Amino acid sequence: MSHPWMPASPCGDGCLTPGAPSVGGVRRALRFTAAVGVVLLAFGALPAMFVPRCRDSVVRLVFRGVLRAFGVRLVVRGEPLDGGGRGALVVNNHISWLDIVAVNAVRPMRALAKREIAGWPVLGTLVARGGSIFLDRERLSTLPSTIDELAAALRAGSLVNVTPEGTTWCGLASGRFRPATFQAAIDAGVPVRPLALRYRMADGRETTQPAFIGPESLIDSLKRVAALRGLVLEVTVCGEIAPGRAGDRRELAALAEASVQAALGNVAVPSQRRVGRGATRVSEKRRLRFATPG
Repeated sequence: MSHPWMPASPCGDGCLTPGAPSVGGVRRALRFTAAVGVVLLAFGALPAMFVPRCRDSVVRLVFRGVLRAFGVRLVVRGEPLDGGGRGALVVNNHISWLDIVAVNAVRPMRALAKREIAGWPVLGTLVARGGSIFLDRERLSTLPSTIDELAAALRAGSLVNVTPEGTTWCGLASGRFRPATFQAAIDAGVPVRPLALRYRMADGRETTQPAFIGPESLIDSLKRVAALRGLVLEVTVCGEIAPGRAGDRRELAALAEASVQAALGNVAVPSQRRVGRGATRVSEKRRLRFATPG
């Protein structure tokens, strides 16, 4: 950890839910073969990604192909995810490398990604080609310029995906939404669109198996996902948080976090304190998790 504010998650191997149904070795090999095929097609289609009329269709097709290759069924709930020609900060809870695949399978968009992703095989190239803004988490001095770049993209009408927890969690546990990136939405005068992601098995049981946690490599995570039978990835598009609804970036982050947690079946009760004459802002939350029907 290069500085005290570096995002860190306590989730590790002990967070993985046991007893997940799995496929045999042959099916796993076929899944990797299919994924490689999708990747090769993606590289062949890279020139089309520079044509605005074709880019979204190609990107959506590639990322949906990745999900199908790994046997993941995508379920989308809630409102349509469409910017309507204006920019929006799209935020979600962060569990797996599959998150960015799912978001772009629903609606291709730019992303604020950690610098390390640019070096990932295949996915890094696709993310970079998609117009991602890369954040150097180890150098806090670069954060203001990154927020300015993010605000400029939002102001220009882009949808930009951000994972404000700053790192991956197992899914049953989650982190706080850090407020820094929400400043870009305030500066640009654009709404925030929260997304709630959940991973389930075909029988409805929630699973943490797809989580990218602890010291494991991307390859180890890919192998675990490829072994799962009947994995379902649910994306719930929550209601828009309009510009001006929050007084500052901390309140905006708290509103977005509460929206995601409510969609996941958590009760979020904002506790507020007075600031000035008649104004309030969210200072902290108390959350109670309860079992939701599968």
